[in-house]
Amino acid sequence: MADELIKPEKFFLNRFGMTESALDLILGTALERKADYADLYFEYRNAEALALEDSIVNHTSKSVSQGVGVRVCAEDRTGYAYSDEVTVDTMRLAAETARAIAQETGRSIAPVHVGAIVKRHNLYELESTPLDVPVEARARLLSEIDTVARAYDPRVKKVMASFAAEQKVVMIVTSEGKIAADVQPLCRLSVTVIAEDGHNRQVGTYGGGGRVEWRYFLEGEKWREYAREAARQAIVNLDAVDAPAGEMVVVLGHGWPGILLHEAIGHGLEGDFNRKGVSAFSGRIGQRVASELCTVIDDGTIRNRRGSLNIDDEGTPTGRTVLIEKGILRGYMQDRLNARLMKMEPTGNGRRESFAHAPMPRMTNTFMLSGESTPEDVIKSVRNGLYAVSFGGGQVDITNGKFVFSASEAYLIEDGRVTRPVKGATLIGNGPDVLTRVTMVANDMHLDPGIGTCGKDGQSVPVGVGLPTIRIDGITVGGTRA
Repeated sequence: MADELIKPEKFFLNRFGMTESALDLILGTALERKADYADLYFEYRNAEALALEDSIVNHTSKSVSQGVGVRVCAEDRTGYAYSDEVTVDTMRLAAETARAIAQETGRSIAPVHVGAIVKRHNLYELESTPLDVPVEARARLLSEIDTVARAYDPRVKKVMASFAAEQKVVMIVTSEGKIAADVQPLCRLSVTVIAEDGHNRQVGTYGGGGRVEWRYFLEGEKWREYAREAARQAIVNLDAVDAPAGEMVVVLGHGWPGILLHEAIGHGLEGDFNRKGVSAFSGRIGQRVASELCTVIDDGTIRNRRGSLNIDDEGTPTGRTVLIEKGILRGYMQDRLNARLMKMEPTGNGRRESFAHAPMPRMTNTFMLSGESTPEDVIKSVRNGLYAVSFGGGQVDITNGKFVFSASEAYLIEDGRVTRPVKGATLIGNGPDVLTRVTMVANDMHLDPGIGTCGKDGQSVPVGVGLPTIRIDGITVGGTRA
């Protein structure tokens, strides 16, 4: 299989006995009525997972799935059908179902040539994947994580750890006569710790991963860092006081707090929401939407990152898209459909959860660039405020940008110093408005450790987020004391 994975298009053509003429036939069926575009999305996925609880690896799973999705686009309508049985007959049936959105009168398609391969990036070609590592070795690592986390503090009472890995092979064949294919490894190690002190119970969570090899977790003993960090967060929260409430200065730490940027800003910059005019950013390209200190990027080309892809799920090579430049809105993240309807270029942001889902514009790795201040200067500039280091869940309304986020680790800032940890802090605000309130941006931009998963319209995809330390003047904090 190794040679086939070097050329994944050959993998599918050989596995399912497909020929160029068969692919032409199916796409021709899809376009027998008046439609603008059609494509076929083939997927083969091999996934495994292990989980530890109560010091025992008590769950293992392995799954292999395959299937094909057929999409037909006519103006702003999309027809989509899929099957986990990959044969010419089932694909023709799916094509007939998908084309029902189109009107009569057909159009010609470009012949499919296997030689017309879309050039892809080389962001994560690995010598091996974690799937190649014996299950016993993965289970042993989870047990070591349990030992390290429990040794951190006697108040650690429960440890849960999990490791998930997959290798996905995809191929996209388009009515423009192009074929794009890729092999996409992905893995994630997660640790959750529960600490108790007799009258209080708190949780800490940490982890990481990406499109990486097994040795990624062993080099520098990253796994040990994950265990200790989860335990540290739980212990810190045991000693936390109730968070204050009211409008105040908030400092966001670097890295994972970029999830607030992702949710409150990022989704509003996806092409579908803006084409439909339902985003708070619709029709505002060229206008100021943020402080001049803010430059926001979506980049799917960062090596080995969780949100990176050699090609997106429509076969378009991913790119680096400047969304906001020094406060000015410069563009949106686009898939093929919305780019065509908005008379823009696709940006490599067409993504889907699996062959059972149609693609839509989604983020890859979304982050704010560093500024010129130091993190220390940002903290020193605040007389009284909140320092939010990590976040848990959150919600956002795309139409108006309003968001609510819960801080899983936060501290008071008093007289320019980080002091007591607080619990129960919730940030409430409006995404576009928050960006205009950014008054300091530090020079310490970090990407998250590789844990992000984004949900949209019932689909989940892996993503990355990032942020430097920033100061925001005037966010409403929901807490328990005035």
